[in-house]
Amino acid sequence: MAPEYAILERKAAPMDAIRLQRVSEQVREELTELIEYEMSDPRVVGVTVTDVHIAPDGRKARVMVALTSGESEREAAMAALENARAYLRTQVAHRLALHRTPDLQFELDAVVNPVHMNKIMKRIRKLRPQD
Repeated sequence: MAPEYAILERKAAPMDAIRLQRVSEQVREELTELIEYEMSDPRVVGVTVTDVHIAPDGRKARVMVALTSGESEREAAMAALENARAYLRTQVAHRLALHRTPDLQFELDAVVNPVHMNKIMKRIRKLRPQD
């Protein structure tokens, strides 16, 4: 095979683990800022990005989100995130200098229980001295 054709057949090399972790954290920070502060959709109020898992080739990203609302609001929030997926990906691409911006897939984070988290936050507030 001619050398010029070998370049075309080369597959995407996977990112090393440290770079993958750094990119995941940067994407998480940007998505958090976009969702919490820049999106005007009222359905995404209370959505928190807890983690981002990027595939080794950098093409896909699983975005784990926690919601503090009820079941019907969760479905509406997930639908809003799915509708805003292209917008969010475009904004991440503009803000981060990545070779390939991953396709975003939103999933509920089952580890974070919002009711339990709210109880913990109330306990912390009660124990904090008043100013």
